[in-house]
Amino acid sequence: MPSRDSEAIILRSYPLGEADRLVSFLSRAHGRMRGVAKGARRPKSRFGATLECCSYIRIWFYERETRDLVQITQCELQESFMSAFGNYEAGNTLSLLSEISESVLPEREPLDASFRLLLSTARAIQNSRQTALPAAYFALWTMRLSGWLPALDRCARCGENLTGKQGYAAHARSGLWCQNCRKPGMSIISGAALDAARPMLSEGLQVLLERNPPLAAQELRELTKFLLNGIEHQIERKLTTRAFMIADRMELKV
Repeated sequence: MPSRDSEAIILRSYPLGEADRLVSFLSRAHGRMRGVAKGARRPKSRFGATLECCSYIRIWFYERETRDLVQITQCELQESFMSAFGNYEAGNTLSLLSEISESVLPEREPLDASFRLLLSTARAIQNSRQTALPAAYFALWTMRLSGWLPALDRCARCGENLTGKQGYAAHARSGLWCQNCRKPGMSIISGAALDAARPMLSEGLQVLLERNPPLAAQELRELTKFLLNGIEHQIERKLTTRAFMIADRMELKV
């Protein structure tokens, strides 16, 4: 088949054999794909640093009908996020976003909105070194674009409006429950954390980062915990990189 090219973001790359790398990437034109970059682990590889996590690149590849993996022939770096990985918290957050994208997005299905979400969030983290707001924003829009985001303004069981600063029951499968419907043992999310979510649905990430006063970090982390629980429920497994966020005192554990 003829060679194809596309904008892409590297999600993960793994050693393969003695000199190659297995690469998971999000192509803007072709969706999430996996391919082999031959010779990528050699000291003088033509790929250089283009296969690092979250790198924004132009990629050239071709595929064969009998193989699931494409053959990556060339990459051209458009934008690197390696400086952000020099910051422990920022690097862990970028790794989390990458794992979420790899776990949630279907293979070979172009999703321009998801591509733009990942790229803009990575840029926001690199430029601002803030992580609480970008992580919450990314998780919220991942849930929404996937069709998993529950109603944030009414009880999923009885339909009562959720208003005020009181706490509400957070259910990973069915969404938010009011105090009257809440059952023992259900986790709680505050009204303030839900209030932090609402402007994210109508304002861009950069606008929110420049907001004065800024959204409270504790409420953003509480919201992120709720959203990550929902994502993990949908993909039916735990996000591996979430454990590193816990170690960084991000308080995202279930």
